[in-house]
Amino acid sequence: MASIRILLDKCTGCTLCVKACPFGAIHMADRKAVIDMAKCTLCGACVAACKFSAIELEKSAGPKRDLSAYKDVWVFCEQKKGVIQSISFELLGEGRRLADKLGVKLCAVLLGHDMETAAGRLGERGADKVYLVDHPALAAYQDDPYTAVLVKLVEEYKPEALLCGATTIGRSLISRVAIRTNAGLTADCTGLDVDTKERLLLQTRPAFGGNIMATIIAPNHRPQMATVRHKVMQEAPVRPGRGVEVVSNVYPEETFASRTRLIEVVEELASTVNISEADIIVAGGRGMGGKENFAQLEELAKVLGGAVGASRSAVDADWIGYSHQVGQTGKTVVPKLYIACGISGQIQHLIGMQSAKTIVAINKDPDAPIFKVATYGIVGDVNELVPALTREFKRALNK
Repeated sequence: MASIRILLDKCTGCTLCVKACPFGAIHMADRKAVIDMAKCTLCGACVAACKFSAIELEKSAGPKRDLSAYKDVWVFCEQKKGVIQSISFELLGEGRRLADKLGVKLCAVLLGHDMETAAGRLGERGADKVYLVDHPALAAYQDDPYTAVLVKLVEEYKPEALLCGATTIGRSLISRVAIRTNAGLTADCTGLDVDTKERLLLQTRPAFGGNIMATIIAPNHRPQMATVRHKVMQEAPVRPGRGVEVVSNVYPEETFASRTRLIEVVEELASTVNISEADIIVAGGRGMGGKENFAQLEELAKVLGGAVGASRSAVDADWIGYSHQVGQTGKTVVPKLYIACGISGQIQHLIGMQSAKTIVAINKDPDAPIFKVATYGIVGDVNELVPALTREFKRALNK
């Protein structure tokens, strides 16, 4: 509980608090400050601004929870058609580092059907223990049964931290689990660490449009949950023969009930490879000029054996599907070669591709921000240069 009030005998009507309030929650009436409690968030900015100690803010932390029963670092291992996805191996690599610093076990959580063999192999990726729930209803992801099962696991075994990929499935699942378990959740993290003294998960992510990097903690709730962007962390190395303890959990049939029924999965048909896994990406932005010009990028990508990416502006213009979007609100990629065509290079896009080994930028504006991160820059019309590059690569690669 918290409260805030104006000490009228001290208020001079100077309006410093009005100017300091970021939420417009203070106004003046009869030369005295008045707080609109419907707008006030109890942030304390007005208290710091008042030179006359005329604002009193009282906060009560409330009863402190006993968190001593929570231990171990968990990684939710996403699978598709029985194949564990690469984001899971990235999280196991990072989870291993965090678990070692905390002196606890690294545990993998695997939900699916006929996943026993895959579960046994997670030890080779660093897991000390695997919590396996195997049931036909879990073969393909559905919100209700996955949420119910993961909540039961969390409540029974009490992990200290739970990591999940910032994928379509991960974002849908972990937010539901956080609500059901009254836990803190930080989304789209690009960096993780731990405060070993306080046993806090330090969760770093871009904020304010990518202009700052914020580190977030959840000191009063467990488990500490974070989703992590794909391709920002190294995969756990394979250690053949490393064993793992598999804990198989069985739950009543009603646990797997769902309000929806999965009828069919229709996969997007693409002539190029998935950008999340590609070593070469040819990406286009607003400078491509139109949807029809993306065919040039597809042709170049085919010649190079790569994938087609795009900036948010190109996706918003409906020139290409969202699955191709690179950036803060799209996918993070770390290819060996990234060719940016007609992309200006705003920070929201750079966040998703700036770790590429080699960046080639093509833009008619010599002052475009993309050139600041580019390994090689070409100033010119993309609709002339991309076809020329395609012809030269075809000649050089004998295609």
